[in-house]
Amino acid sequence: MARKNDREPGAGPVAVLGLGRFGASLARELVRRGSEVLGIDSDPVIAQRYADELTHTAVADTTDVEALRQLDVPQFRRAVVGIGTDLEASILTTAVLVDLEIPRIWAKAVSRQHGRILERVGAHHVVLPEHEMGERVAHLVTGRMIDYIKFEDDFAMVKTLAPQGIVGRSLSESRLRQAFGITVVGVKRRGEEFTYATQDTVVRAGDVLIVSGRIDEVEAFANRT
Repeated sequence: MARKNDREPGAGPVAVLGLGRFGASLARELVRRGSEVLGIDSDPVIAQRYADELTHTAVADTTDVEALRQLDVPQFRRAVVGIGTDLEASILTTAVLVDLEIPRIWAKAVSRQHGRILERVGAHHVVLPEHEMGERVAHLVTGRMIDYIKFEDDFAMVKTLAPQGIVGRSLSESRLRQAFGITVVGVKRRGEEFTYATQDTVVRAGDVLIVSGRIDEVEAFANRT
């Protein structure tokens, strides 16, 4: 199904091991976006549930290296470990994928300690969906942001309404980077789509801005709305 010599990093099918809420949701979205997906779960009822939605499904013990070899998993360039609550299975499955030399392995963690173990085992990317969503919602609840995305420990992008103080002025005139340490990267006006912001962009009342910068600075700017 997959080819090891496939040079395109984003090409080829994806193996999703563990079809719980996270794994199944991810697998279905990958299919929706045009990827071939092999979904694997140890529970035959769960595997059958998604048989019509995924490209392929299989029942197997994901901690069994021979079972994964029989399913051609070593030929995949990308694999996702969607197992969360069974920590032993999550860690052992990740270790098996590392032994099979899968080039890109994502693994779900239910805690930071779990995530650190997965990284030490060899996962290339660790995802903490509950923690990351909780952090995101907390920022939205306590601030005036419409949306919030954290990229690194101290960098974020937010969607927020334009504060009154910069309405009617171009971004160069507002000197937002000097005043707030932030950069406006996109603007959306009522009835229009988002467009890239330039120094000549004049902000209007009701504009929605995409702003990037350090977390405390973008939050401070959004709270001026």
